[in-house]
Amino acid sequence: MGFSLFFLIFGVLLYFDSVLLAFGNILFLTGLTFIIGIRRTAQFFFQRHKFRGSLFFLGGVSLVLCRWPIIGMLLESYGFVLLFRSFFPMALGFVVSAVNIPFLSAFSSSSSSMV
Repeated sequence: MGFSLFFLIFGVLLYFDSVLLAFGNILFLTGLTFIIGIRRTAQFFFQRHKFRGSLFFLGGVSLVLCRWPIIGMLLESYGFVLLFRSFFPMALGFVVSAVNIPFLSAFSSSSSSMV
């Protein structure tokens, strides 16, 4: 999953290089399949309430593979937001709770010290 993120970011930085973006997409899908399994991946993408997000995401992946990277990445990004929108509040809560880490609490605006 880390390599897929690297290739996707690197592909965008190199002006939407279709080969790097396609490789990042393939690595993302295979990494997700290896982590949660084939059946759970299929169940995730083909849930009734996530069908529109899956259609946009997989349509964007197929457009990137057909060497239309800009349109494909736009569709893919929209599909990603639709697919993972229920995960965003949990991730935001994790980031907010990370402020309790001593190193990061120095940057917090609410401090309990008197100085």
